Amino acid sequence: RAPTAETGARAIAGTINIITREGFRRRLNDLRIGFGVENGRFSPGLNWSHNDNAGNLTYTVSASAFRNRREDANRTDTTVENLSSGALLDDRTATSTTRGERQGMNLTTRLQWRLGNAGDMLMLMPSIFHAENHSDVAFTLDRRVNPGRPPFYDQGTSAVDGRFTTGRLGLQYRQRVGEWRLESNGSAGAWRARNSTLRQEFSSTQQPRELDDRGTTRERSANLTFKGSRLLGGEGREHSLVTGAEVETVRRDEARVSLENDRPTAVDFGDNLSASVLRLAGYVQDEWSLSPQWALHAGLRWEGITTQGDDAQGERPRNRSSVWTPLVHAVWKPDPKSRDQVRVSLTRSYRSPGIASLIARPSINRDVPADQPNGPTTPDSVGNPGLKPELATGLDVAIERYLEGGGVLSASVFHRRIGNLIRGVTTLETVDWSNQPRWVRRPQNVGNATTQGIELEATFRLDQLLAAAPRVEMRSNLSLYRSRVDGVPGPDNRLEQQAKASANLGADYRLRGTPLTLGGNVNWVPGYTTRTDVRRTVTEGRKQVWDGYALWTFTPGVALRLLGNNLDPRAHATTTVVDVPVVTGDERTTVRSGGPSFTNWQLRLELKL
Repeated sequence: RAPTAETGARAIAGTINIITREGFRRRLNDLRIGFGVENGRFSPGLNWSHNDNAGNLTYTVSASAFRNRREDANRTDTTVENLSSGALLDDRTATSTTRGERQGMNLTTRLQWRLGNAGDMLMLMPSIFHAENHSDVAFTLDRRVNPGRPPFYDQGTSAVDGRFTTGRLGLQYRQRVGEWRLESNGSAGAWRARNSTLRQEFSSTQQPRELDDRGTTRERSANLTFKGSRLLGGEGREHSLVTGAEVETVRRDEARVSLENDRPTAVDFGDNLSASVLRLAGYVQDEWSLSPQWALHAGLRWEGITTQGDDAQGERPRNRSSVWTPLVHAVWKPDPKSRDQVRVSLTRSYRSPGIASLIARPSINRDVPADQPNGPTTPDSVGNPGLKPELATGLDVAIERYLEGGGVLSASVFHRRIGNLIRGVTTLETVDWSNQPRWVRRPQNVGNATTQGIELEATFRLDQLLAAAPRVEMRSNLSLYRSRVDGVPGPDNRLEQQAKASANLGADYRLRGTPLTLGGNVNWVPGYTTRTDVRRTVTEGRKQVWDGYALWTFTPGVALRLLGNNLDPRAHATTTVVDVPVVTGDERTTVRSGGPSFTNWQLRLELKL
């Protein structure tokens, strides 16, 4: 959940600036050949790009191919106890080992035409990507306490296959018409994925069980933004009138067949389901330079979202919502000749639900047969076509200080009030796909929430801080977050997957007199607990990842790079605790899952021809 929208906007603007001003200064072939090794698995890769120009046309072509191999292990320990009597009702351990392989190719082209001498420009960016994957999974279940029924399986295997293809065409156009400067950006694309899973379970006391799940998903999307601006007013009282419109549409179609021992599951639901999202927006604002030190942007924005999802019963309920939003941005520069500034923003924004969450076809938990009662930690999952978008109202304040000789120090604080928060809710329900009550997890709008935080960032050379220090390029950031969901009692009633803090510290240093450059980075996220509802908590363990690299530059066009990711591999664990009221007292289910991680080594030869 991004704390500010402006961070992303600045990154996009920077990317566009690089593309339009610095992308094609010379003819260049850039070739990178390398391989990686992780947990004894070898993964080769190749990247190539070519820049050139022909008259008013400049272009770049990039292609890559990769083949990744991985081996992972996971262990899940589950216990169920009666809190009143202390009796242990269930105690089981599930283990799995996965060996997977993924390979693919990517081709991207960027074509840019200069139209006249007034800065007019047209850019087309077609791209295509294709990948295939296969993995084999071996799993076991060890149940040490028998809760009155035999285990569903002792061991089993799964074979998973997938194919994914996506294509997209991007557009950027800029032109001056009289006093107006017109800009438009857009893209259209589609992707298609095919997946199949064949799972076989074996037990000494039960008949073998086979699950065959096959599906095809297709998603098409398009978006277009238009912006027009013109200068108003006289010298010293410049205004810039800015107006624009946005449209975005996404449609998703799913076809799926699920068989259990050659018999369809969820027979009352259709195999072909779909969902769509349409977003429209328009705005007008005045960008006013009050003085060399002050600038004010004020305006009005309208945004509307229409979502439509399949309820798997032949109906496609439609939800519409819209909002009028005042836009206020202020910038203050203590010294007009300096880049230092203070920014204040007041905004409102929509966040549409994920389109896959609008489709209500159930996905039955593979670990528990549909004709058996499952548990709150092994729920079935169902979409919700009635979801409404989230609406956030926020205030952001940021301070940026640019250092002499390069580098920047920045600090920002934000506060957000979120309405119609979307969260997965697990409840025990009477369902159509089983003769037993089943625990089901579905996304719902659960009410309001508040989130706030502070972000600190520093980029500088070490000798700017200590005169006698070497010229080490330093980069660091620290973020502190706090949130509260109104409908969930505390403590720990924060937003899901929002840690209390995160930090990064990195450095790069080229050894004097040698062609060797060394660098590294450490990322740290503390462990935290989230209460998702009155009876469920999820605890994430601490994460600490060390990365490093060494670059040996033979000539300006030839270099060899060695990278090490996750140099201090540590196991990561997640613990989920759920209390369920029963006649004899609350039953507490505790699930601890996780597995080891591994160091990934990469060696890459980089050539500029």
